[in-house]
Order: sequence, then C-alpha cells, then structure tokens
Amino acid sequence: MAKKAKKCIMLMVTISIAAALVFVPALVAQDGKALKDAAENTVDETPVYHVKTVTAEARTLQAILEINGDIVSEGQVAVLSETAGKLVTVKAALGTRVLKGDLIAQVDPSSAGAQYMANSVYAPISGILCAVPLAVGSTVQAGSVITSIARADDVQIEALIPEREVSQLRVGLTAAVTLPAFHGEVFTAKITQVSPILDAASRTKKIVLRFEQKDDRINAGMFARIKLNTRTYPDVVTVPAEAVVEQFGIPYVYTANNNIVTLRQVSAGVTIDGLTEIKEGLSAGESVVIQGQQFLADGVAVLVRK
Repeated sequence: MAKKAKKCIMLMVTISIAAALVFVPALVAQDGKALKDAAENTVDETPVYHVKTVTAEARTLQAILEINGDIVSEGQVAVLSETAGKLVTVKAALGTRVLKGDLIAQVDPSSAGAQYMANSVYAPISGILCAVPLAVGSTVQAGSVITSIARADDVQIEALIPEREVSQLRVGLTAAVTLPAFHGEVFTAKITQVSPILDAASRTKKIVLRFEQKDDRINAGMFARIKLNTRTYPDVVTVPAEAVVEQFGIPYVYTANNNIVTLRQVSAGVTIDGLTEIKEGLSAGESVVIQGQQFLADGVAVLVRK
C-alpha cells in the first residue's frame, strides 16, 4: 500500500508540472497580447481635433462707405411776381409738370379807387413745381416768391459725410444707390462735387453725386441709400476674418498641411465684408483653419471636415 500511494503522489506531481509547463506559455502569450492591445489603445487615444479649413485667395478688396442722401434738383428756379397785389389765381399745384411759358398764377394789382388788369405770372423754365404755391388771396410784393420749379430731368444726390471719413473723398468715386420707391433696383452714381469746407456745427462735409443714367422715375425729394466705393486694395491675399486669431495682441493663423496644423504669425491689414487682408506671413493657395482654432496648439493632428 505504501508503494502504491507513493506512485500515485509522483504521478500527480508529474501531471501538475506538465500542466504548468503548458499554462505558463499561454499566460505569457496572453500577457503579451494585452500589452500590445494596451499599446495600440494608447496610440488611439492621441487627440485628433476636427476643424474646417479654407484656401487663402488673392483678390481685390473694395472698401465701402454706407450713407444716406436726398434727391434734389440741380437747377431750381423761383417763380416771382413782377407786381404787388393780391394773388387771385393759381394754376398749378405742388408736383405739377409745367413747360416754360405756362401760366402759373395771376396777381391783381388793383387798389381802392383804382382798377387794373390782373398780371400773369409764367413759368420761367420747364420742370416740376417743387414748392407749395402761395394760397389764393395772399398779398404779394414785387419780387415775392410764389413757388419754385425744379428741372425734372436734372436731379442729383446730396449727402453729408462724417468728419472721420472725409480723407477718403474725391471727385470721381462711384456709388451704388438704392431708393425705397424702387425696391430691388440699384442705380449707379458718381461724385461730382466735394465741399471745400467742413460744417463746424454738424462736423460733416457735403458731397454731390450725379446718376450715370437719367431715369424719369427719379424725382427730387426722394430718399437715397448710398454705398460709396472708397479705397481699393487690388490683388491682396485674403482669408475669412474668423481665420485670424490673436495672442497677446499679435495676429496668427493656423495653417493645415497633411492633417497637421502650424501656428503662424501674420501681418493683417484691412477687413472688408468679412475678409481680412494678409500682408505678410501667408501665401495664396495655403489652407487655413476657420473653425476649431480654440482647441488647437502648434503641431497637433487634425481631421479636416467639409
């Protein structure tokens, strides 16, 4: 019995050793796979930022000054009475179109004890009555203004420019003009006069623009919205304004190349209609980040989305 028990114990030890020899390589293999998976997971956890980019382009920027103005007649003539008396007839109303020589009004110069024929007042020019005539029964003197006539085909725009903008003004600047009366239509005009003085009370300077094409629908008294083309910046490198970020007051952009971004210092110029001029530090054709910059740092990996 003792021999049999000893043999059984030796057999169990042998089996245990064999099992251990099989188990150890398997354990090593599992640990190696775990280490490899851990390493791969560590690589996968490297942050990749999603950004949106655009390409810097060379283009011409046009600065615009938006102002309001009034349509006025260039030639406005007063209709005068040649004699003193009472206004007995008015033949035209405000806005009436008249021809040179048309009867405008009649003035009776009669007085107590003296009867005279009414004196007729005629239109000195063709145009439109742009002032309300005096009422019938009014007493006038020789030289009194009864009404005014504006040349219907000779209107212009008058506008006031704030002092801070007057350095940009010069004769010949063009403008796009819109009128509330003609929604959606754009009329072109050009500066023909710039006042040589600045009004001390309003701190403004008056300019006069003329329409490049006559249009009988445009009347004196209308309101105008003006987009005045001032400075032109030809063939400059531009990016959307949101591409430029500042650090301690210095402008930078993030350029993107092969899914890696680079923080690059630039020299920024004017910003017009959402586009910023880049004077130095960037060339046309390079990709710049316009969304997601707040998460970036120099040299990080990015995923560009459309």
